[in-house]
Amino acid sequence: MWDTSCPDWDTRIREGRSLLPDLPLFEDEADMGLAFFDELRLPDVPGNPRLGDASGAWFRDLVRAVFGSWDPLAKQRMIRDFFALVPKGSSKTTYSAALMLVAMLMNFRPRATALFLGPTQAIADRAYEQAVGMIDESPDLKRRFRPRDHIKTIEDLVTKSEMQVATFDLRILTGAMALIFVMLDELHVLGKAANTSRVLRQIRGGLDKTPEGVLVITTTQSDDIPAGAFKSELKFVRNVRDGAYRGRTIRPTLPLLYEFPRDIAVLSREERMQGIEPRWKDPANWPMVMPNINRPITVEAMKADWASEQEKGDEAVNIWASQHLNIEIGQGINNDGWSGADLWDQQVDEKLTLESLLARSEVVTIGVDGGGRDDLLGLAVMGREKVTRHWLSWSYGWADPIVLQRRKEIAALLDDFVKEGSFEILDIGAAHADLASKVATVVASGLLPEKNAVGIDPNRAAALFEALFGAGVTDDMIRRLLQGPALAPAVYGLDIKLADATYFHADQALMTWVGGNAKVEQRGNADMITKQVAGRAKIDPLIALLQATILMSWNPSAGMLVTGSDILTVI
Repeated sequence: MWDTSCPDWDTRIREGRSLLPDLPLFEDEADMGLAFFDELRLPDVPGNPRLGDASGAWFRDLVRAVFGSWDPLAKQRMIRDFFALVPKGSSKTTYSAALMLVAMLMNFRPRATALFLGPTQAIADRAYEQAVGMIDESPDLKRRFRPRDHIKTIEDLVTKSEMQVATFDLRILTGAMALIFVMLDELHVLGKAANTSRVLRQIRGGLDKTPEGVLVITTTQSDDIPAGAFKSELKFVRNVRDGAYRGRTIRPTLPLLYEFPRDIAVLSREERMQGIEPRWKDPANWPMVMPNINRPITVEAMKADWASEQEKGDEAVNIWASQHLNIEIGQGINNDGWSGADLWDQQVDEKLTLESLLARSEVVTIGVDGGGRDDLLGLAVMGREKVTRHWLSWSYGWADPIVLQRRKEIAALLDDFVKEGSFEILDIGAAHADLASKVATVVASGLLPEKNAVGIDPNRAAALFEALFGAGVTDDMIRRLLQGPALAPAVYGLDIKLADATYFHADQALMTWVGGNAKVEQRGNADMITKQVAGRAKIDPLIALLQATILMSWNPSAGMLVTGSDILTVI
């Protein structure tokens, strides 16, 4: 099996070199595929230039790899999957349409099927129109291919095979015979759909029925926190690129990922504390992740566009950076977000669980936050470590099934959290019972203070109080904390402890998400985080963490009386 890793990718991308690793390609196949590609003409550009003259080198690398990984003698494909992460403006859809035509020209199997799948009808239509336009520009191709516009299909009159263009759907493989090639555009758009992983399994299963079957995915970064199939596929191909699977048997996959090295994409803790701007904001670095630069998009045009987006606010900036520079949202690019989110990933303790937190701590506090049925229910346990006095936290969340109906845009994310073991989808009664079970474990440890051990907002929390009492929490242990400015000391304090590396948290994507969702609003002399500011992006488990933080900041002792603070609003 070929080694498709590229561990020196960060050096290559800085130097503007190809990200295609050194592979023993079958040169005759690679050259033939590239020759077909180069002769195709752009139908919507003045002069109809050849792709050999107009296309970026990055895609020509991909073409050579796709066709050069087929061994014509052994009838074996050495690479089954290709994954290209490239920013907006890289002509992905047009080049992909051309790649589909080349696949049809290289195909030797009669009555086979090739699929181009777009996430939307508009993208699928665009690809079909580009493919038909390229055919119209070539008398030879017009004799070989017959477009059927009403069903978005192009028939190969020589092999009787078909190239079908469609939107991504669970029924796409219905009626497909021998599947030889699938081109999937903009996977990030499909990441939030619950059935995407299932369809990808179907696609790969269909391709595996032919020795030459190949899947090519081209996409930009997600314009939201990566979720679902996009998140899992991206994690896998990054690991392939970095050599994490060397020596292991995996699906043969080649990644071409145009993203910044970490020191450019993310600042270190020291740099953040010094107020240094992220290096990805420097236009001089932009061409690094823009393999199609000057074809036709230019850095100067992007600079003007960037300036305009900055005037529109934080959300516009995030979307622009994700789409044009492949900056992953969730890495602290918010201007008005909680600054602690910028340092969050640096303070992960991968071995931390509820059980290990209790074993390592001399005292613990609890925070609980929940609202209506379409809110999340959050639990946070904060411990103070023996000897070091470092703070440790572990969190958990629940959602009633109604959340999946009313908040479909976060359904795939919640499913990811369920899979990682930090979240459950339960009806509200069962969720309260499960929370009580976890709280009972903490109570049994004997590490809770006799007073001010459990922080909770009393609004709409009657059922939660009953659950806590049933878990062995006494009324004296409960501290009723109103949200808003009263939690400001925790907002500041946790940020500082993240910065000075005296706080560690469990490795939970749930908390990375809610931390990234938090927006900070000035209210009087204090900063506050509220659900209203965060909007549909849920933050309930973060509020629970802030409540536990407030109680831990009072320097409690296990089983001893602890006096409250005048800075909190208490009822």
